Amino acid sequence: MAEGEITNNSSKEGVNENKNNKSCINGTDKTSEKKASMKDPETFCCLLQPGNADSSPDYIGIRRFLLARKAESSSYRRLDWRCNGKGYVAYRNYMRRPRKWEKLQTPSRPSTPGNSGPWNSRSGSFSHLFDAESWNSSKDQRSGSVGSTNRSSSLSDSDRPRQRGVEPAYSFVGMHCIFDQCKAAAVTVLKFGHMSSDLLAYGASDGTLVVCSVSDPPSVLKQLNGHSKDVTDFDFSSNNQYIASSSKDKTVRVWELSKGLCIRIIYGVSPQLCIRFHPVNNNFLSVGNANKDITVFNFSTGRIITKSNFDSEVTSMDHDHTGQLIFCGDAQGCIYTASMESRTGALSRSHRYKSGNKLKCPVATVQYRSFSLMTKGPVLLSCTQDGSLSFFSINLESQGYLTLRCSLKLTSRIHTIRASFCPLLSLDKGEYIVAGSEDTHVNFYDLTRPKHTCVNKLQGHGFPVIGVAWNHGENLLASSDLYGVVIVWKRAKTK
Repeated sequence: MAEGEITNNSSKEGVNENKNNKSCINGTDKTSEKKASMKDPETFCCLLQPGNADSSPDYIGIRRFLLARKAESSSYRRLDWRCNGKGYVAYRNYMRRPRKWEKLQTPSRPSTPGNSGPWNSRSGSFSHLFDAESWNSSKDQRSGSVGSTNRSSSLSDSDRPRQRGVEPAYSFVGMHCIFDQCKAAAVTVLKFGHMSSDLLAYGASDGTLVVCSVSDPPSVLKQLNGHSKDVTDFDFSSNNQYIASSSKDKTVRVWELSKGLCIRIIYGVSPQLCIRFHPVNNNFLSVGNANKDITVFNFSTGRIITKSNFDSEVTSMDHDHTGQLIFCGDAQGCIYTASMESRTGALSRSHRYKSGNKLKCPVATVQYRSFSLMTKGPVLLSCTQDGSLSFFSINLESQGYLTLRCSLKLTSRIHTIRASFCPLLSLDKGEYIVAGSEDTHVNFYDLTRPKHTCVNKLQGHGFPVIGVAWNHGENLLASSDLYGVVIVWKRAKTK
């Protein structure tokens, strides 16, 4: 009986071993099936559904595994961008790209982080990609020095794919350079020098004024410190030897660029909001302020020549090309025309255009142009803080009488955002305007279109874009944002 018991026990042990082996085999099969099913996204969705109490440990484990794989994949992709000489901003822009880009890829060059699709400037999709190749690492962007210069794109302008019927107006090949000297202070105003394609200056909300050269390689020439509050406006003299700046600290300062010194300070009784040199007689300096007047100073002595009162704070101004007219906007949305004597500097109000908008919003931009395709004569552009773009024709024979030709209503803005005329491309194309926006884009509008006026967008800023300016050669566009970054964009060559 003892031997029989031993035999039965051994047989039971053999059966148990077989069961264990079968269970192990079944376990490996189930594991392999799970591994194979993990490649199927639909299986993932099923596995992620909450189950009963018995399957909850598997659900939690699978969920943690998937989340870990997701984070690991993202980190590897960001690391791949850094290895290719690009930063996180370029990676973010690549991940946020519209799906239309994928349809426009050429079969010979697949879409990769270093070779994104084209940008169609008329339809809103992309026909000339500025790419992210001008971005260096995020450390370089915030280093406090001059930003990275644009590397040449892998596709030349002639090799870039274009669709039939696509308008190549205002397409850009990349970022020429980036400046970020203002240390997170908003760049409130920026301008290129008179008759200059390389000299760029910009003022910030911390009171600094930075003068740069955008020639290759780009560099910072001077950093002018003296204002204690926001730089509201500045202007170059006709020979670019001097800069006159206005500020909310109630002062006007005159700077000599060659030495980087402030050679004159003019004290006021209210914030100084806009400033212009006379285009013919640079000895006249016109300043608009919060005291509801325009004051004309003698540039050489700093003494007041004349004053002219208005109905509200003078927030923006511009001269015509002869210097005989001044166009200015106030805090109530009105546009004024004033006559100016080029010999004595005497001012006299001529006309006032009052907007029909019930919301009284400050005029952020007043810009004069001597010729337009729409009017075949001089025109004026105004931009108010509520997002209204107005386009006026100017009658010089009646002392600058303004006639509204068209207007465009954009979304209302919280910040003071400026706009500018775009260069004339040819005699058979529309009237284009470029403006910043609070959605971090630089937008291009065609005023001749009743619908779909936005013809192009530049994406690269991380904060609201509040300033734009063209250089004299009209091949570079500078834009500034609320965080102190200035990007200089290089325009594509047009035939």
